Amino acid sequence: MKKSPISGKISETQKYMETKIGVGTSYDVGFREIVILKTKVQLYYLTGLVDSAIVQELLKELVNLNDHEKNRKKVPEIIENRLLHQQVDPIKSMDEAVDQMLSGLIVVFIDGEKFAFVVDVRSYPGRSPEEPDTERVIRGSRDGYTENVVENTALTRRRIRDARLRHEMLKVGERSKTDVCISYLQDVADDGLVQLIKDKIEQIEIDGISMAEKTLEEYIVKRNWNPYPLVRYTERPDVAASHLLEGHVLIIVDTSPSVIILPTTFFHHVQHAEEHRQVPTIGTFIRWTRFLAVFASLFLLPAWLLFVLDPSLLPKGLSFIGPNDEGNIPIVIQIILGVIGIEFLRMAAIHTPTALSTAMGLIAAVLIGQIAIDVGMLSPEVILYISISAIGSYVTPSYELSVANKVANLFLLIATSIWGLIGFVISVTIFLLFLASIKSLRTPYLWPLLPFNFKAMVNILFRVPVPLTKSRPSIVHPKNNYRQP
Repeated sequence: MKKSPISGKISETQKYMETKIGVGTSYDVGFREIVILKTKVQLYYLTGLVDSAIVQELLKELVNLNDHEKNRKKVPEIIENRLLHQQVDPIKSMDEAVDQMLSGLIVVFIDGEKFAFVVDVRSYPGRSPEEPDTERVIRGSRDGYTENVVENTALTRRRIRDARLRHEMLKVGERSKTDVCISYLQDVADDGLVQLIKDKIEQIEIDGISMAEKTLEEYIVKRNWNPYPLVRYTERPDVAASHLLEGHVLIIVDTSPSVIILPTTFFHHVQHAEEHRQVPTIGTFIRWTRFLAVFASLFLLPAWLLFVLDPSLLPKGLSFIGPNDEGNIPIVIQIILGVIGIEFLRMAAIHTPTALSTAMGLIAAVLIGQIAIDVGMLSPEVILYISISAIGSYVTPSYELSVANKVANLFLLIATSIWGLIGFVISVTIFLLFLASIKSLRTPYLWPLLPFNFKAMVNILFRVPVPLTKSRPSIVHPKNNYRQP
């Protein structure tokens, strides 16, 4: 697309800006014209994305030139020298001037010149870094990513002070022009992986990505109706830095506190920072407990339903498993009602104000649960196993994975209720084959289990001491495989 050059006549520039961005119509578009050495100079900026004190300081500095300078032939050079800010760049097209202004920079036009200066004085509104609610740890840092892409890259840079850390900025969205930053270690990350991600982002054609990183994910991995997450989200800078050192690539989207980690596997979604904040023995215990919880959230209810439908499958020592009183509704319907009820509570907790959440929990636990048992709608055993399964899903570190596991759990339940043992075996097999067939940016989803990698599998099952982890995971194809000199 051909870009519009900057006109040497500042009156034409003003007309263009009035038509293009609504100067004089949109209240948040700032405009100021001043005269410096008998030359008109115009400044354009967005009031909500720049600090007004900086604008006033800039105007004061430029106006003072009339008292100290006399050479009218060198007005552009004089103005450039007096723009006392960390980043000042010349531009030669109106399209670039508009894009930069809408990103929070000040654009300075000079009458008679076919270029303009852009001054980076961005001051985005936002909150201060604080610990993410979904990734809390007992010991560890309490800062987290915010909705400011500049602040987020700084939080990452603070943990990796390496000259080879790269933050490449792209823009996505014809209208939104959202800043998207790709972060990687130049001498570690695979060049093919970095280029693949950049190509996918540059090929995106859309008005805007108001849903930020989620929209971007759907363009990059294109999973369609696959419920399982193919990227990992994190709001913790230490987790993001750890993955950068392994050779992964980060995608940081402006207006979102969630950073995308690529590529990822199923086992990345069951890891948590708390494991690495404890000694290896305790970290391994926490990891195995979490694996057990994830396993229970997937297979506990279908397995229990199978034993209820066919008690002959149980050994004599476990013959007590099964409801003593089945109630007035078939067991499978009770389980499905209970699972849906848990989802009701989860969604209600999200939408309920904090001050009312305790009252909602009491209503759900005391009134609904107890009355459902008293009237025979649900049996106590059904509520027990549904509760264990629900707790397992809440233990899952990745929210996206826990929801996907609930969908898979319903699939296993329905297949088991219809075809019994055969349905259970076939549905579990289909589920495992489905996971094995998934790839995230050409990365096998079940690696290192399938294809099997013994050394990597040991690192998954055990929290290995840091001095013993001398190599990076092979799945990211790092250029530098050794973590330590």
